[in-house]
Amino acid sequence: MKRKIELLAPARDAECGIEAIRHGADAVYIGGPAFGARSAAGNSVEEIGRLCSFAHTYGAKIYVTINTILYDDELDAVERLIWQLYEAGVDALIVQDLGLLELDLPPIALHASTQMDNRSVEKAKFLEKAGFSQIVLARELSLNEIAVIHEAVDVPIEAFVHGALCVSFSGQCYASEYCFNRSANRGKCAQFCRLGFDLVNADDEVIVKDKHLLSLRDMNRSSSIEEMMDAGVSSFKIEGRLKDVSYVKNITAYYRQKIDEVLARRYDSYERSSYGRSDLQFDPRAEKSFNRGFTDYYLHGRTANVFSFDTPKAMGEAIGVAKRVGRKSFSIKYMRGEDAGLRLNAGDGLCFLTPEGKLQGFRVNKVEGMDVYPAVMPAIYPDTPLYRNLDFDFEKKLAKPTAVRRLALQIKLQEIETGFSLCMKDETGAQVCLDFEYGKEEARSSQHDNIVRQLSKLGDTPFEAAEVEVQTAGERFIPSSVLAEWRRQTVDSLMETKLKNYQRDLRVMPQSDLKVGEHLTYLSNVSNGQARRFYEEHGAKQVDDAFEVKQPERPVIMFCRHCLRYAFGLCPKHHHRQFPKEWKEPMSLRLPDGRTFALEFDCKNCQMKVYAP
Repeated sequence: MKRKIELLAPARDAECGIEAIRHGADAVYIGGPAFGARSAAGNSVEEIGRLCSFAHTYGAKIYVTINTILYDDELDAVERLIWQLYEAGVDALIVQDLGLLELDLPPIALHASTQMDNRSVEKAKFLEKAGFSQIVLARELSLNEIAVIHEAVDVPIEAFVHGALCVSFSGQCYASEYCFNRSANRGKCAQFCRLGFDLVNADDEVIVKDKHLLSLRDMNRSSSIEEMMDAGVSSFKIEGRLKDVSYVKNITAYYRQKIDEVLARRYDSYERSSYGRSDLQFDPRAEKSFNRGFTDYYLHGRTANVFSFDTPKAMGEAIGVAKRVGRKSFSIKYMRGEDAGLRLNAGDGLCFLTPEGKLQGFRVNKVEGMDVYPAVMPAIYPDTPLYRNLDFDFEKKLAKPTAVRRLALQIKLQEIETGFSLCMKDETGAQVCLDFEYGKEEARSSQHDNIVRQLSKLGDTPFEAAEVEVQTAGERFIPSSVLAEWRRQTVDSLMETKLKNYQRDLRVMPQSDLKVGEHLTYLSNVSNGQARRFYEEHGAKQVDDAFEVKQPERPVIMFCRHCLRYAFGLCPKHHHRQFPKEWKEPMSLRLPDGRTFALEFDCKNCQMKVYAP
């Protein structure tokens, strides 16, 4: 059987989700009113229901995030919310807290959030047995690691393909909670990893001063789509539930094109999971949306391009270098020539790194040939690399309607004894036939073309006429206004039928042989009695409290595959060189306020651990 491939886009709100569907998403994930891992991206049940109706028209799915850990006094409210979401038409929930499995839930499908730290075959098998129908893998996994997990389970594998990166394994980061009382596992991450640090050695000497040593570039795996499919990925997830609608439009359309290129070649193995064709009014370009520079992030093993030490902010696309610098302007040499889509325009935002390594930005006021006139002239030097982090014209295009998604429709008008029958069938397989009593008036001339034209006027409906068939016993005159009314009624009936007959995946019940370890530490994130009960029912003898409930003594607050030994060319496995004399371990990260976090380099597990002070 062909494996269905899903492009999963983020949505900050319902309008953003609708645009994601229009621009080619097969599924959208969105936050509900509460309990999502992006607390600033909540939406009402009513708005989510509206999004479901729009998505289901195209066979697309809506997933709602309830991917935080939960406290005892929240469980009743969560249970009520889940029933409301189910009744609103939601296809699945993306969850973290296994206490949910002990509640009275509707038969709604459950997906295992990446917040559950899904890195191993053992964890994937456990989640499948627990009843999860899709597993969101950790971002850090390589193609080989993904393939091994895919072979071990029968449920679809979901993997991130684009967007911002967390430096710690998801669900295993406690730095924000420890430092700012804002738990990442509760949707309130304060982005500790984007802060500036000094790197300090065992003698308290500063080796690196004020760099963003935990800040990573953004993921872009667009060149590895086919490899990821072949490794077993069925759902390609774009990060960004806090991103604006222009980001969602551009990145969704960009990956729609990339995935469709593979599906066109590999039609014998893979097929799209939803329906409809998106007509775009712009050319998607990933580098034009928010990014800190791109990396494929360990997909092909360790590489040196994962981090962004100079700045945690968006730099955008490399555009060229400054040449002659004057008092009010500078000339630019474009990196790929003037006609490569890089030319600057008034309103563009540019940035560069100063000699001290600090990011500085400015707006373009005017461009004359190769001369650029900033609104405020920055202190820029010749041969400084320039980046465009705002393409004003591109954003202006995205602010307008930029895509229409249509379903191919077969239409058939047939003469029957009492009048005429109008049938419609779309590419999802939905179909209706309506009979209309109407007198049969012989026409003096051919009516075929007018009938086809009137029935094809589908306007702002989700459909486009792929085929119109007219079967009448001779030429029949039917007024255009009558044909238009028949068309409207049949389209309305088809839409009603589509939504009424839409089939959702059902929840899979846990298997009886589900087992867990005897001792679960704070890393299991158990913050309520129902989660504790679930684990104890399946073999746990000791269940420690979640970090947010009771902080252990001097805990590890981050577990990272990103490693500063590797970043500085000192990895024993990869670089085989002696440490410089100033590299005296244990090394530490120090914030400007003096708080210091010890580092442990766990070479056996290829991890760097960050400890609380």
